[in-house]
Amino acid sequence: MGATSGIGLRVAEIFAKAGWHVGAAGRKEKVLRKLQSDFPDRIRYAQINVDDPDAGTHLRDLISRLGGMDIYFHVAGIGYENEALTTDHDTATAQTNVVGFTRMIDTAYRYFRSHGKRGRIAAITSVAGTNGIGELASYSASKKYQQTYLTALDQLSRMQGLDISFTDIRPGWIRTPLLNPDRIYPMTMSLDHAVVGIVRAIIARKRVCVVDWKWNLLVGAWKLVPNRIWERLPIHVSASATPFEDKIASKIEAKLQKPAAPAAVAVPQPLTAEPERKDETKAETASKPATASNAQTIPGTESEPETEAKPVATSTENPA
Repeated sequence: MGATSGIGLRVAEIFAKAGWHVGAAGRKEKVLRKLQSDFPDRIRYAQINVDDPDAGTHLRDLISRLGGMDIYFHVAGIGYENEALTTDHDTATAQTNVVGFTRMIDTAYRYFRSHGKRGRIAAITSVAGTNGIGELASYSASKKYQQTYLTALDQLSRMQGLDISFTDIRPGWIRTPLLNPDRIYPMTMSLDHAVVGIVRAIIARKRVCVVDWKWNLLVGAWKLVPNRIWERLPIHVSASATPFEDKIASKIEAKLQKPAAPAAVAVPQPLTAEPERKDETKAETASKPATASNAQTIPGTESEPETEAKPVATSTENPA
């Protein structure tokens, strides 16, 4: 969910290239159509806005068109640097990152529960969710909610005897369209660098993954800071760009409009792909469709999928 830009789009491309049937969902239908045209046999898409009360129904319809779901990947989200505490920005953040997030995660959870099958729910939260950040008050609070909600559902799935695994992916700043191009953010990662770590976390079924190692060290350190000290720290999430930095940022933004091919990352074949038989003839082997590899999942056509494994994923947001 959220596969029309940044992380979500790149992850969808990676998994489709690896041979997975990908259900891509997001708000920008033009991007989804392009994604489907690039992978006509692998992508099925649906235009979904998580703020829509009927978004869960649209997701179930997409799953049905795919013939099932093995992985649900949620990337949809918004956030504002809101030192002025503009109420509309804060309530919009809560609507998408809390209400919309809950709506879609619940839908995925109920799907796996009702089908009595193994499943994975992965979501992009943020390092910002590990502590309250003054300039990102609603954003960091919404990300803390997401992290706590995934923990609660992990416990619930065990209580209900379900085989559902959860992956909470917490990136630092990633250079995607979500970032303000006129600002400089600390320890910003390239999209390709971050996506490799994200895909590996999903495949390895990690419970919590901070992307990348520098942010992992920083988060580990600030968790040790007592609240009474943390609340007195003047933490700024970005700074004005110098003319030189602004020029560099403009070049990066231009590249984001025409992203490069997905980075190489090993992705296994679809979960339920039928293994080859030892007694197959060379002719039979040659007639089997090939499978291939990297990321989040998006929308497609009405034709029937070619294999049984189909992940549903979303597009990437820019965590802080």
